[in-house]
This record gives sequence, C-alpha cells and structure tokens, in this order.
Amino acid sequence: LRTYDEMVAELKKQDAKQPAMELEVIGQSVKGRDLYLAKYISDPSNPTILYLTQQHGNEQLTTEGALEFVKHLGTGKTKGVLDGVNILIVPMLNPDGAMGDVDFPLDGYIASGRTLTRANATGTDLNRDHVAKIQPETQALHNNVMRAYNIDYMIDLHHQGTQSERDGELVSGSILYPTTPNASPEVVEGSKQLGAVVFNAIDPTGWGHLGRYVGGSAETISRNGIAVEYGISTLLFEMRGMSDNTNPSAVLGQKSNGYLIKQTVTTLDATARAIADGSIESTDTSIWDTLAEQTTRPSE
Repeated sequence: LRTYDEMVAELKKQDAKQPAMELEVIGQSVKGRDLYLAKYISDPSNPTILYLTQQHGNEQLTTEGALEFVKHLGTGKTKGVLDGVNILIVPMLNPDGAMGDVDFPLDGYIASGRTLTRANATGTDLNRDHVAKIQPETQALHNNVMRAYNIDYMIDLHHQGTQSERDGELVSGSILYPTTPNASPEVVEGSKQLGAVVFNAIDPTGWGHLGRYVGGSAETISRNGIAVEYGISTLLFEMRGMSDNTNPSAVLGQKSNGYLIKQTVTTLDATARAIADGSIESTDTSIWDTLAEQTTRPSE
C-alpha cells in the first residue's frame, strides 16, 4: 500500500497525463505535508460530488481505491461521464496518521510495515472536528473545498472492523445517510438516493455485501455536520477492516485488499455515472426500509 510520498507521485503522474484533471494543494497537515484535491470540472453548472478518504490514518484502502478511480477516469472508460458531473477527490486527509508521524505514544498499535493511527499528529480524531474545525486538516477541507466549490453530494469513505455482519453473513461494508434531526428532508432524501445507487452497484456482485451502519447524530461527524452546514447530501461508506489498530481482530488480511479496492472504484464510478445522467434523481430509496443493520459477530 502506498506511502504518502507514493500517493503524491501517483497524483502528479496522473495530473500530467490527464487533460481533464487538475491537482490543487488545499492546505497542510500538522506536520507540514501538503493536502491534495484532484479536480475534474468540465462545467461549473454541473452537479458536483466530493469523495473524501482517510480522515482516519489507519483506514488506508479507501485512498488506494480513490487513486485507482483517478487512473480509471483517465482510461477513456468513463467517456461522456465528465460532461455531466464535476468530481472532486480529497485522498488522504490525514497523512500524518497514515505515516505514523504523530506526537502521542504508539503503544498498542500493531505494526504492519509502518504504524498507522486513526488520529492526526495531535491525537485528534478529524471526523469529530467538523463543528469547531480546530485542526489544520479540517480547516483546509472546509475553507478550500466545502466553501470554495458548489458541492451537491459527498461520500466519506472509512473502514470498520472485520467481523461486522448482516443477516449472519460478513459484510464488505456498511452505508448510512445523515442521522441528525437538523438535516433537511431534501438533503436526507438525496443522501438515501446516493446510498441506494451504491447498494445497487455493490450488493448484487457476489463479492460485496452491504449493511446499514449504526451511527450517531453528532454534527461533529462529517456525514452529519456537512449535511447541515452546507445543505449537501452525504453518505458514509464503511468498508471492512483496516491497516492498523490496537485491536488485532480489526486488522485486515492482505488477500482481502483487492476486492475492497475494487469495491471503492465501483462505488465512485456508479455514483458519478448516476449523477451525470440524472438517474440518481429517480433512484428508489426503499432499500433503506429493509436494509439490515450491521452487527458485530461475537468472537468464537
């Protein structure tokens, strides 16, 4: 899996190859690493979706999937899609945590080549900083992305534990719309449509099995806070497993990485296409009425 420097090198390589892509530095992390935004804006009046990855430094496959999607956008396989949708991608919002370059003890983490931490360098969970916006990474996201572009949709990609299940089967991921009561009904409905597009693309594949994530209503969380502050339809996508954790059972084996990266690419591709052709606006959201909540499989 890529280091921060390898991620930057890949982004710059694709920026040089792809005429439709523009790479922007939106700020710096606590430790001074540049934070990047990959932009595909063909028409500012088109609907815009933001894909956000690795707020948590140990949730690494989301960034790998986003980079593969960037490469995918340059292959010609998405011809015509970029005419109808603007795509923004913030990969690796927490590069210091992704590199284990932090100012707190790493005791308890399981070394996986390098130690990756959930928190940023100050020990702060960035996905609990979307109201106060104290950390430089969160400030960069809000000041130079959320307030700088007219965004309609956002998918925030994360990881959960490896032992989550739905209806007795291990899930490959879980999804959830904003659950704060302060989100408008229109925003929540758009979020449910975004989730239904993801479900319809992933669940029938045979290698993807999605549940409904059990999440709170705090607006410090991006899924909730961004929906309220900006009126944006948001979706949380939690993939199974992570690269490093204090709990050994949460750490993902390498053989699962390939299909989880493929799951991210499929998610990003399906949602971009649905927004581009307008089909998202008629997507049936009834799956949410029957989608089983994820639960944690008891240890044997």
